[in-house]
Amino acid sequence: MDHQQFEVIIIGGSYAGLSGALALGRAKRKTLILDEGKPCNRQTPYSHNFLTHDGQKPSEISTIAKSEVLNYPTISLSNERVLIIEKIDLGFEVITAQHVYTSRKILLATGLKDVFPDIMGFESCWGISVIHCPYCHGYEVSGEKIGLLMNGDHAFEMAKNLNHWNKELSVLTNGKSQLSVEQTNKLRSKSIDIIEEEVSEFIHENGVLSGVMFKNGAFINLKAVYARCDVKQHLDFSQQLAVEYTDLKTIKVNELQQTNVAGVYAAGDCTTLMRTVSVAVSAGTMAAVMINKALIEEDF
Repeated sequence: MDHQQFEVIIIGGSYAGLSGALALGRAKRKTLILDEGKPCNRQTPYSHNFLTHDGQKPSEISTIAKSEVLNYPTISLSNERVLIIEKIDLGFEVITAQHVYTSRKILLATGLKDVFPDIMGFESCWGISVIHCPYCHGYEVSGEKIGLLMNGDHAFEMAKNLNHWNKELSVLTNGKSQLSVEQTNKLRSKSIDIIEEEVSEFIHENGVLSGVMFKNGAFINLKAVYARCDVKQHLDFSQQLAVEYTDLKTIKVNELQQTNVAGVYAAGDCTTLMRTVSVAVSAGTMAAVMINKALIEEDF
């Protein structure tokens, strides 16, 4: 394998990674973006809350971003899956199936992998009519009859928030309710149903939900369902780089997007559950500025 050297390698070429690359390109840093081309929002039809792009398809935003970033001659992008990242004397070694790369700094922008519940139809609806965030999707389904696939404290807090957008709301606990008596009474006082039956299937057509079927044969018509998936990192950076994680399974960073490992920065969804394009873009810019500053300090 040939060895190619860069000042910065960005692992992940979605919004945080591309935003970081844009700032590094303008700083004339030789930078490589490595990306598999499988963003977590690839099924989501429209993106919101990003100024000048509200309601645009995520893929269209990415296409424009890549064309802008690759206008800078020091930026390269390669569609490769990273297999191994190692700390070496002069920085880092990144190994893919095709190449071995080295760099002085690393920016992790790998997003998160959603772990879907074992419910038929759930994955097909994810990002389309099974949604995670009222600020991303709530306006489009406001006033509709919706469900909330959560239980316990998470369900109560989310139901409280969703009641602002939707008055016809059913909490689907998918089994015995873990809500307290006080929480149950509060939700019912707001005419929020609590359904403890186990969910069997999300009935849909091309990801557009028509309702939810329960294991006891009951069915409820719903326009959309909010759900919170478990998440995991695409690569185990705690093993490969000794990067620390938070209790939420995100990479722990400080306000400058630095991890606990010198020379390793992280930005975007891999660092936060506030998963929205505008937040990822901001974090990517901050990480890139701090990386460039660190390089300047070392070289001056």
